[in-house]
Amino acid sequence: MSEGPQLYRDPWAKYNAWRKHPVFARRAMFSAMFPGFGIAAVAFTTYVIADNLIFSTTKEVREAEERHKRDHH
Repeated sequence: MSEGPQLYRDPWAKYNAWRKHPVFARRAMFSAMFPGFGIAAVAFTTYVIADNLIFSTTKEVREAEERHKRDHH
Protein backbone atom coordinates (compact mmCIF):
# COMPACT_ATOMS: atom_id res chain seq x y z
CA MET A 1 0.00 0.00 0.00
CA SER A 2 1.42 3.29 -0.95
CA GLU A 3 0.42 6.31 0.98
CA GLY A 4 -1.04 9.17 -0.88
CA PRO A 5 -0.43 12.81 -0.11
CA GLN A 6 -0.95 13.81 3.47
CA LEU A 7 -4.51 15.02 3.82
CA TYR A 8 -4.13 17.06 6.98
CA ARG A 9 -1.01 19.08 6.20
CA ASP A 10 -0.08 21.88 8.57
CA PRO A 11 -0.28 25.16 6.65
CA TRP A 12 1.93 26.89 9.23
CA ALA A 13 4.71 24.28 9.20
CA LYS A 14 7.15 26.31 7.13
CA TYR A 15 6.53 29.38 9.29
CA ASN A 16 7.28 27.44 12.48
CA ALA A 17 10.31 25.63 11.04
CA TRP A 18 12.69 28.18 12.55
CA ARG A 19 11.76 26.89 16.02
CA LYS A 20 13.44 23.55 15.24
CA HIS A 21 16.61 25.11 13.85
CA PRO A 22 19.74 24.18 15.89
CA VAL A 23 20.60 27.84 16.48
CA PHE A 24 17.49 28.22 18.61
CA ALA A 25 17.95 25.05 20.65
CA ARG A 26 17.89 25.49 24.43
CA ARG A 27 21.48 24.33 24.84
CA ALA A 28 22.74 26.76 22.23
CA MET A 29 20.80 29.61 23.78
CA PHE A 30 22.14 28.82 27.28
CA SER A 31 25.74 28.49 26.14
CA ALA A 32 25.49 31.75 24.20
CA MET A 33 24.25 33.54 27.32
CA PHE A 34 27.30 32.55 29.36
CA PRO A 35 30.32 32.21 27.08
CA GLY A 36 33.35 30.88 28.92
CA PHE A 37 31.38 29.82 31.99
CA GLY A 38 32.55 26.20 31.73
CA ILE A 39 36.20 27.19 31.50
CA ALA A 40 35.82 29.62 34.39
CA ALA A 41 34.14 26.99 36.58
CA VAL A 42 36.94 24.49 35.93
CA ALA A 43 39.63 27.13 36.56
CA PHE A 44 38.02 28.25 39.81
CA THR A 45 37.58 24.67 41.04
CA THR A 46 41.23 23.92 40.24
CA TYR A 47 42.30 27.06 42.11
CA VAL A 48 40.29 26.19 45.21
CA ILE A 49 41.61 22.61 45.30
CA ALA A 50 45.21 23.76 44.78
CA ASP A 51 44.83 26.45 47.42
CA ASN A 52 43.48 23.97 49.95
CA LEU A 53 46.11 21.32 49.21
CA ILE A 54 49.22 23.46 48.78
CA PHE A 55 48.64 26.37 51.12
CA SER A 56 46.67 24.64 53.84
CA THR A 57 48.12 24.66 57.29
CA THR A 58 47.46 22.01 59.85
CA LYS A 59 45.72 22.76 63.12
CA GLU A 60 48.98 22.44 65.05
CA VAL A 61 50.76 24.96 62.85
CA ARG A 62 47.91 27.47 63.22
CA GLU A 63 47.91 27.07 66.99
CA ALA A 64 51.68 27.54 67.12
CA GLU A 65 51.40 30.71 65.02
CA GLU A 66 48.68 32.07 67.30
CA ARG A 67 50.76 31.33 70.42
CA HIS A 68 53.74 33.01 68.80
CA LYS A 69 51.70 36.13 68.02
CA ARG A 70 50.26 36.27 71.56
CA ASP A 71 53.64 35.79 73.24
CA HIS A 72 55.49 38.38 71.20
CA HIS A 73 52.88 41.07 70.76
